[in-house]
Amino acid sequence: MRLLLTSAGIKNPSIYEALLGLLDRPVSECHALCIPTAMYGHPQAGPGAGAWRFIAGRSDEPMTELGWKSVGVLELTALPSIDEQYWVPLVKKADVLLVSGGDALYLNHWMRESGLAELLPSLTETVYVGMSAGSMVMAPRVGEYFVEWPPPSGDDAALGVVDFSIFPHVGHPMLPENTMAAAERWAAGLGGPAYAIDDDTAIAVTDDAVEVVSKGQWRYFGG
Repeated sequence: MRLLLTSAGIKNPSIYEALLGLLDRPVSECHALCIPTAMYGHPQAGPGAGAWRFIAGRSDEPMTELGWKSVGVLELTALPSIDEQYWVPLVKKADVLLVSGGDALYLNHWMRESGLAELLPSLTETVYVGMSAGSMVMAPRVGEYFVEWPPPSGDDAALGVVDFSIFPHVGHPMLPENTMAAAERWAAGLGGPAYAIDDDTAIAVTDDAVEVVSKGQWRYFGG
């Protein structure tokens, strides 16, 4: 699986070019599945208008509105009640998964409960595009700073697909607490490598190669 881990979607031409490089063909030839699940667990997102805007491509964090050949919805909370034959083939046929922001630990819980987490290693030709929590969930940990929804495990562990953690939305005007100084304190408590990124930054991962794509500000913490 190839990963494009963003703070706020495909926000600038550099991130878009990185997406095209991972897809290796035009967006218009690719079938996408969008996953809004993380939004439901976050008090500032939740179900309702935010999830609709993400799915419909009406948000200011471009994901579904890029001109895909098709866009479907994969709701993880529904999958445990559906036979795998009805959804696993759809995931395997998708060229790209578009995973929204929200609460990373809520998303982690439902990725595991739904069976999607177990399926991810087999999706070798799929491009995974995360936004905020959708990116953070791929890390070993999200860090105590981001624990809001209390997971049954009682800790901040995530999927561990990559070996680094992500602090998104650095310098966002609506998140004044998300400063680089706050990110440095967050990283100090992780015990592993981490990146702090703003909304004009993304991290592309192919095999063992990690590339930062940025028109903004970011910082690497070695752990």
